[in-house]
Amino acid sequence: MQHRIVVLGAGYTGAVAAGRIAKRLHREDVAITLVNPEPDFVERVRLHQLATGQDLRPRPFDAMFAGTGVALKLAKVTAVDVDRKTVTVTAPDGGDPEELAYDTLVYALGSGWDDGGVPGTAEHAHELSGRPGALRLRDRLAALEAGAPVVVIGAGLTGLEAATEIAEARPDLDVALAARGALGDWLSEKGRTHLRKVVDRLGITVHEHAAVTAVEADRVTTADGRTVRAEVAVWTTGFAVHPIARATALEVTEHGRIVVDSTMRSVSHPDVYAVGDAAMAIGPGDRPLRMSCASGVPMAWQAADALAARLAGTEVPRVPIRYFQQCISLGRKEGLIQFVTADDRTVDRALTGRLAARYKELICKGAAWGVANPTAGLPSRRRRVVRAELPARTRTEAAA
Repeated sequence: MQHRIVVLGAGYTGAVAAGRIAKRLHREDVAITLVNPEPDFVERVRLHQLATGQDLRPRPFDAMFAGTGVALKLAKVTAVDVDRKTVTVTAPDGGDPEELAYDTLVYALGSGWDDGGVPGTAEHAHELSGRPGALRLRDRLAALEAGAPVVVIGAGLTGLEAATEIAEARPDLDVALAARGALGDWLSEKGRTHLRKVVDRLGITVHEHAAVTAVEADRVTTADGRTVRAEVAVWTTGFAVHPIARATALEVTEHGRIVVDSTMRSVSHPDVYAVGDAAMAIGPGDRPLRMSCASGVPMAWQAADALAARLAGTEVPRVPIRYFQQCISLGRKEGLIQFVTADDRTVDRALTGRLAARYKELICKGAAWGVANPTAGLPSRRRRVVRAELPARTRTEAAA
């Protein structure tokens, strides 16, 4: 006689949402299942550190969710049927498929790397969208001899962090960065100046206005015909959402992101919430929220609070999601904090240097702490689920 809530994915958004829902609602009224193929939380914002040989602190879910009422299901999601309200999963090592039924679904499967259909990328390039990819890159970098050329393709936040981290950790390598436009062209003047200073100090060669059109085993080719040697190519040009949502009856965008309202509720299926990279939500200035931890965690708070309020029959909170800064690590000793408007447009203010590095480190630690303590600061008194919001099967069984 419990309302079954299934949360798919235990990245920043899924883990935060599961823990926050558990704190909001009475344990006797809800059964919360968190589905994830790995038993430990992955700090995605630190995968460039993992790739350069640094060890990250283990964060097992069993310890994080002990005593919360959240049940961890180690499994890989293979299908979702939003009409039958079921999720099909398999064990991480294979085996027969299993169906999980739900009354409310929180979809937080996130995103993976996007090779953009560029020839040779899938075969030859490395990626940093998940722990397996970061570990493969770690092994490959460790095997390189001094002077080996490494090219990071893409000069967004992930590309900048990867290139500077590799160059700092392995100053003996020949590190290059291929940028589609000008280096840091979205940053303020202060931000661009500091970025160039750090890149030059680390000895990184920057190829600007160099859209990569092909990746081979030992080189990459750009749209203007340039050839850049690369024993290792690291592809960081963007992310693609998990394909499962597109295969459902959910309303999705052309890129497969689930269309949600301001409470992260699916506009086509009210018993489904979507958070993080998997969701298309509109933020300040009627601009879509960008795929990032900075968007995902507030989306998880919004979804969890709205879901709990609806089940408890109380007013649904609607707190606008806004941006404050973009945080970029430039190795372990340098950083760049670019301040932005509520709708994520760059302003003239930026924090640079060692202070910015410490600022970014605090942000990363705070994000991980928030996952491990998703209920911190919330009232200890849980709300009861109102009878009208319990599934029909429960009301029938109760009446019997």
